[in-house]
Amino acid sequence: MDSTVHEYIKTNHIQLHVAKAGPEEGKLIIFLHGFPEFWFGWRKQIDYFTEQGYRVWVPDQRGYNRSEKPLKVRDYRTEVLAADIAGLIEASGKEQVILVGHDWGGIVAWRVARTYPDLVERLIILNAPHEVAMASYGLTHPTQLLRSTYAGFFQIRTVPEKLVQMNDWLPAMQMLERTSREGTFTDEDLCRYREAWSQPRAFTSMLNWYRAMGRSFSGGKVPEEVPVPVMVIWGAKDQFLERDLARRSVDYCSQGRLVFFENATHWVHLEESTRVNILLERFIEDETFLAGKLVSME
Repeated sequence: MDSTVHEYIKTNHIQLHVAKAGPEEGKLIIFLHGFPEFWFGWRKQIDYFTEQGYRVWVPDQRGYNRSEKPLKVRDYRTEVLAADIAGLIEASGKEQVILVGHDWGGIVAWRVARTYPDLVERLIILNAPHEVAMASYGLTHPTQLLRSTYAGFFQIRTVPEKLVQMNDWLPAMQMLERTSREGTFTDEDLCRYREAWSQPRAFTSMLNWYRAMGRSFSGGKVPEEVPVPVMVIWGAKDQFLERDLARRSVDYCSQGRLVFFENATHWVHLEESTRVNILLERFIEDETFLAGKLVSME
């Protein structure tokens, strides 16, 4: 990542910090991080894809790290977050991009592909449910509701921020380590995360994504079906999201493929980076790769 350039781009009335790498003439891949990461969450993808000749953009999404942090909860509704990325794509000068999203970044990516399909050539989702699938599944599966109780806790104002920051962000770091395979997050990585979380107003802004989701998470008037080619990659040992959510999400894709990594967790892009990177590249380049919907990788 030594060749990564950091710039600010105006989109949807705010400034987003964007890490950029790779040749400008290359096909553009935009990677969208989730909670509680920032652009650095894609550290194991940036070098690989730039070496393959792709142009890579990785924004700090609204409210995170060095990007602008609006004060109001309603400024973090999913349709607003999607408009940020649509504006980013338009600012790139590319007609279409490859859009990759993990966790909340995946939820935003689903929405971008549904709302602005002409901007997306391929959509790749990692451990993030289609909004409509999540809304319907959660109502009928108490086990998923139990896994999502932390989202309810985040609705409380001020208290979560204070608790998570205790002992120099120890609870947040423990969450990352507890929900991932051993060694996924190094001490150096965790220092980078702590620095991002400590930016003024950052953690409250990050939690505002959860606080706003009840206002927009069901999808509203946006078409449910995703008209662009989609690949969903799912770490089957995700402690937050059940695997059936992956299957139900693919059902909303006109062209979709689902790949389970049976021994990976929510952090599949870090734990299985080599195989994930190869899989992403194959999906981008191979027009026949959508044949066959389900693959399970041990």
